Amino acid sequence: GGGGAPPPPCLSNWGSAWGTWKSGVSLVHTGIRHPASVMKNVIPVVMAGVIGIYGLIVAVILAESIPKPGADTRINSYSIYTAFAHLCAGLCAGISGLAAGGCIGIVGDAGVRAVGYRASAISLFPSSVPEASGYSTIPDDDGGAGAGGGDDVSGSDDQNKLFVGMLIMLIFSEALALYGLIVALIVSQHSYTCGSDEF
Repeated sequence: GGGGAPPPPCLSNWGSAWGTWKSGVSLVHTGIRHPASVMKNVIPVVMAGVIGIYGLIVAVILAESIPKPGADTRINSYSIYTAFAHLCAGLCAGISGLAAGGCIGIVGDAGVRAVGYRASAISLFPSSVPEASGYSTIPDDDGGAGAGGGDDVSGSDDQNKLFVGMLIMLIFSEALALYGLIVALIVSQHSYTCGSDEF
């Protein structure tokens, strides 16, 4: 039973640190080229930090659910059934937080870099041989495309589309930890007290 309390905060904090590390490095890297996008792209770091709170909640609930043996009789009313329920609840919340943190870190890393590159008007895929040695510039306005009446969008529109797509992926990644929290809370309510039934 006591082994069910450490996994939620430890594994969830591991996932939170992993997600913060991956997203934070890309955020700082992108901020060098486009400082104005730093506050906008800090969302992955915030969402990764929330995962640690899920593990903390489950750990506190499980730790408070472990009763002490009787002071006079020294009879332990904490059953193996309840202990395994608490262990499974802790592992469920912890592993879910770890997976969600890694997912947020990877998605946030790629998403923040993509939004930053688009905001900086550079391309990672040069289209001509002379540009292959560096970055090729992308027009950030509709100067040439507007006259032709094409469907080209500005760099700002592309940046917003990339940001919305990244935000949706981050929300569903965060939901993975929330699913583990819900299941852990349900499983932790299953208990059996020793000595409650007379044989």
